[in-house]
Amino acid sequence: MQRVENGIVADTIQGVTWRKSSRSGASGNCVEVAALPDGAVAVRNSRFPQGPALVYTREEIVAFLGGVKDGEFDFTL
Repeated sequence: MQRVENGIVADTIQGVTWRKSSRSGASGNCVEVAALPDGAVAVRNSRFPQGPALVYTREEIVAFLGGVKDGEFDFTL
């Protein structure tokens, strides 16, 4: 099994499907996520798929999404 950790070149992660939100615009300003075989989630910049991936545990993603849904990351622009 390939070892996947923070900073790995995203497009070298084997056997995953990268997905982005249907809310993403045509300009490509979004992030993409991929489920990893061990249950972790890799995140990359869609404009730079050869760049580094950040890897989070499933629990970290669940906590982050819960905060998003609760409005904890709403910013006034």
